[in-house]
Amino acid sequence: MNRSTFWNVMFYVFVVFIVLQAVFPFYYAIITSFKTGSQIFSITYLPEIPTDREHWSHYFDNYYNVLFSGNGSFLRNIWNSVWVSTWTVAVALCLGTTAAFALARVRFRGRKLFLMTILAVSMFPQVAVLAGLFETVQSLGIYNTDWSLIFSYTIFTLPFTVWILTTFMRELPVELEEAAIVDGASPWVIITRIFLPLMWPALVTTGLLAFIAAWNEYLYALTFTASSNENRTVPVGIALLSGSSDHEIPWGPIMAASVIVTLPLIGLVLIFQRKIIAGLTAGGVKG
Repeated sequence: MNRSTFWNVMFYVFVVFIVLQAVFPFYYAIITSFKTGSQIFSITYLPEIPTDREHWSHYFDNYYNVLFSGNGSFLRNIWNSVWVSTWTVAVALCLGTTAAFALARVRFRGRKLFLMTILAVSMFPQVAVLAGLFETVQSLGIYNTDWSLIFSYTIFTLPFTVWILTTFMRELPVELEEAAIVDGASPWVIITRIFLPLMWPALVTTGLLAFIAAWNEYLYALTFTASSNENRTVPVGIALLSGSSDHEIPWGPIMAASVIVTLPLIGLVLIFQRKIIAGLTAGGVKG
């Protein structure tokens, strides 16, 4: 074996190791989600498929209990997460696109400083501004509502969205904008009719990242919807599953709930994977 072949083999071994390390926790969560009782504490690396009808009837008990017990409260949590995450993405992309156009195409004094300030906002840890944001939410009268989460999530997803879209918009040819101006197009027409069709990869990438951030957020969801289950999202719903038992932690239902809330994200990534790759690599190579 020559040196190049050896390093190729080592490279693929390293890749397989990384993939296994990333995928194994989710794989083991799937296996655990089908276990009940004392089976939870037995370590198995392959799923135990029932061989008779009686065991098959109880194979999906954890999923059934999570989805339909408690008057369907977890289904309500899923709907709240979809609602909040979708609105967060819509508001962040709408504001981010218009802000990116101003920062990328309009020349004004302090533009670079303003862009750096926007990026610096995203560096603050969420817990550092929790008290001030809590007072703001209460003063706006949106405490314990979905809008409190949409408002707070937009604050933390908007800087990243503006930064990515500004970088992408700078790479678009200036000739397109100049030709539109000659034809009498307004800035709004330039954004919606010319730039938006070209920015789909960046919009999908930033939108998906904003959706994942809103879908997985726990601290604000727990703080701003603590008094009612009507507006809680799935991270809080999963956390409350661990406190619903007086004796032992229900690991089976928790794993089943974790699998349920992870599947939509996997589906979105698989659907938009080509747009995501194009968005992440856009601007990396100049012709």
